[in-house]
Amino acid sequence: MEASSPMSLQLQDPLPESSPKPHNLKKNFVTSLMEAATLRTPSFKEDTYLVTHLKPSEKKALQDLKDRLLSSSDGTNSMWGIQLLSGDEKADVILLKFLRARDFRVSDSLHMLQKCLSWRKDFEADSIVEEDLGFKELEGLVAYMQGYDREGHPVCYNAYGVFKDKEMYERIFGDDEKLKKFLRWRVQVLEKGIKLLHFKPGGINSIIQVTDLKDMPKRELRVASNHILSLFQDNYPEMVARKIFINVPWYFSVLYSMFSPFLTQRTKSKFVISKEGSVAGTLYKYIRPEDVPVQYGGLSRPGDSQNVPPKPASEFTVKGGEKVNIQIEGIEAGATITWDIVVGGWDLEYSAEFVPNAEGSYTIAVEKARKVTPSEEAVHNSYKSKEAGKMVLSVDNTASRKRKVAAYRYIVRKSTI
Repeated sequence: MEASSPMSLQLQDPLPESSPKPHNLKKNFVTSLMEAATLRTPSFKEDTYLVTHLKPSEKKALQDLKDRLLSSSDGTNSMWGIQLLSGDEKADVILLKFLRARDFRVSDSLHMLQKCLSWRKDFEADSIVEEDLGFKELEGLVAYMQGYDREGHPVCYNAYGVFKDKEMYERIFGDDEKLKKFLRWRVQVLEKGIKLLHFKPGGINSIIQVTDLKDMPKRELRVASNHILSLFQDNYPEMVARKIFINVPWYFSVLYSMFSPFLTQRTKSKFVISKEGSVAGTLYKYIRPEDVPVQYGGLSRPGDSQNVPPKPASEFTVKGGEKVNIQIEGIEAGATITWDIVVGGWDLEYSAEFVPNAEGSYTIAVEKARKVTPSEEAVHNSYKSKEAGKMVLSVDNTASRKRKVAAYRYIVRKSTI
């Protein structure tokens, strides 16, 4: 196929469920340098927490931790509704998290665990999810749980760019009391995510963190960031399976390349770094497009119901110099077709037209060809056909040499008349 030739995806079934696998995008020199240390180890693989998979020394450490915790307390200690000395496998998952955080050094693990138990009691962390902390303006904007990754981990998004607005910054971080209240709210978001975990050997026992560094005011948020980091490191060990940094500025890349040799292999294996312009391509590797927020090149919108699974999307790539036509056939007269389509970073032409089956009928331009800017979100539209035919969605990337990831989904509702 010539690079400039159009590619058509002809679809007979109006309800596609399968999707081709996403492709990797090319990286520039700085990003490659920054990721070099990470690429020396495989991507992080979550521990199963099956006791049978532990080394003899690790099994002994787990039992020693239980014995020492029992001798130093009244035996009623619990976290996230799980009694730590109940002998339940869920309790083993929690205890193993503390042991792994301290390389199975029992004394250090016990000290960390006891401090965490004390903090949770003083902070009243067990009841924090039910509190109304009054941060409605930050919900779904600064820190929020949304969807799952391809392996079933809950995903937490973090974006602090809104605080470049000085008025917003003063309203949230203006004094120590405001800062404390914000930290409590941020812990609340994490606790909501933890409630989605299984705490079961072989289950989903950690979350995914996606952090957007775009427009983040570094100096102003230094105090808050340090507090958040300290709280999470001390009290939520091994709770993050992967940390994805998106919209990463060049200087972050350079700093990471300098400091990565000092990080443990386990820590580096959890990091994923994505510069601005490659966000969708990075996120699609780990999160399906229907679960990625629209502002990051996905199809998930704030108003979507969280109580039902999103309709699966089909993924495809648009090569540089290529035009892709998605043909949705089998549309009956009177039917309504509704579709979503997105291309990561857009910056190409998009159009939609309805082509009737009958000879002599005219093609209808549902959406005229237009240049879609990189900042635009997913297209959402619908069309009611007056006659049988097919819908053709076109994305024209012939003016660019850059390959882009994309996704679409649709549903056809037949006429009830």
